[in-house]
Amino acid sequence: MTQEELFKKLVAHCKEYGFIFPSSEIYDGLGAVYDYGQNGVELKNNIKRYWWDSMVKLHENIVGLDAAIFMHPRTWEASGHVGAFNDPLIDNRDSKKRYRADVLIEDWLAKQDEKIEKEVEKARKRFGDSFDEEKYRATSPRVAETAAKRDAVHTRFAEALNANDLAELRQIIIDCEIVCPISGTRNWTEVRQFNLMFSTQMGSTADGASTIYLRPETAQGIFVNFLNVQKTGRMKLPFGIAQIGKAFRNEIVARQFIFRMREFEQMEMQFFVRPGEEMRWWQQWKETRMAWHRALGFGDDNYRFHDHDKLAHYANAATDIEYNFPFGFKEVEGIHSRTDYDLGRHQEYSGKKIQYFDPELGQSYVPYVVETSIGVDRMFLQIMSAAYTEEKLEGGEERVVLRIPAPLAPTKVAVMPLVKKDGLPEVAQRIIDMLKFDHNVAYDEKDSIGKRYRRQDAVGTPLCVTVDHQTLEDNTVTVRHRDSMAQERVAIDALPALVEAEVSFRSLLSKVKA
Repeated sequence: MTQEELFKKLVAHCKEYGFIFPSSEIYDGLGAVYDYGQNGVELKNNIKRYWWDSMVKLHENIVGLDAAIFMHPRTWEASGHVGAFNDPLIDNRDSKKRYRADVLIEDWLAKQDEKIEKEVEKARKRFGDSFDEEKYRATSPRVAETAAKRDAVHTRFAEALNANDLAELRQIIIDCEIVCPISGTRNWTEVRQFNLMFSTQMGSTADGASTIYLRPETAQGIFVNFLNVQKTGRMKLPFGIAQIGKAFRNEIVARQFIFRMREFEQMEMQFFVRPGEEMRWWQQWKETRMAWHRALGFGDDNYRFHDHDKLAHYANAATDIEYNFPFGFKEVEGIHSRTDYDLGRHQEYSGKKIQYFDPELGQSYVPYVVETSIGVDRMFLQIMSAAYTEEKLEGGEERVVLRIPAPLAPTKVAVMPLVKKDGLPEVAQRIIDMLKFDHNVAYDEKDSIGKRYRRQDAVGTPLCVTVDHQTLEDNTVTVRHRDSMAQERVAIDALPALVEAEVSFRSLLSKVKA
């Protein structure tokens, strides 16, 4: 099965099992907008809880905030979004489709990396145990040729981005013979800039209405509230402000399911530090955030850092944490050193002094900021991509299982009476009533017990509890574990402790460096 086929199966699975639906589907949908179903919203909420607890509970100097989506228009002038929040877009004249020029080139670079990896894998199979990968990469003419070509284009690409040279971006697309995925032609237009902010009107009359924007990021709500939080919380540097909220970008090239959408949710934390200490904190937050991802257990090799080729106008350092999706390594989180740009600009545009008095230094200054920003939707897709597994069992049977980390699973326990009579459903209901105050619990009595297990596997339920006739005799039940399919006999009274040990967030949070 190709990675593309796997991804199509994953998208279909998300709809079939109530994770994600196309928005407004009865009206043929709305491009790049999706709704989270009954299982999807539970998983999404658990992801947010994992992030929030790791930030606010594990760090005594980080507090939360929930800023409004609508903000004064001057906010976005100060932040630079009105003048500089653009994507370089290019059209194919034959297909009439529009693409981001930088994404086309990034995809081409990724294909060169894939070529190199395929050559290495072929050699590994050919030479077996005697294969020296490092030596092969250094001496293979094929690898050297592809790497040299890739590096040359990457250098041109980085220089064009930093110089905002749109003509050079187009020339790279032409030189690399990049074709439109739809038409298969290279009939490209010039590259143009396109502002991504959604605008709307606020006011009771047309004449009196003012133009405001749907926020393209949540960070500015934190910056304009810096003094409010610092003073009311008596916060001392270094300290952070965390926020989870919706953001909106008019993405022309929305694609890859929920990876790039027009309405999405962010989890951001802005960490305020003394000027000159930002690089130390930037490095520390890189390590802390990578530990957060790796604690999920999806394989350390599936994550990597990718430093930015082009720094944003506000940054002096920036890196992404990338995950190996079915469509390649892509960003799930950014860690940026934003300097004092944001607070300084808001101080300038508002005319209000936004500074911190440092009692140790005896002076006031505009703090520097280190940001961690992660997309909830991308994180959702990353977890689903990593968790989706097709297994062949003994006897030739197959199952689809979502190996979602147990604390994040939408449903923690499914309780099943073996038959729908003899008092078994009543016992099952008592077990649900015992567990439901602490966990999301499901009841399932339809079909054979095997089919019910498969159904729970497909939505990622880590534990199934079966009530049978022996239960009536000794108050024990069968607990079946999702990943191993192992079964054990457990007393009903022992269930709360067993479930808590399996699904507690403590198991994840303890792996994250506080």
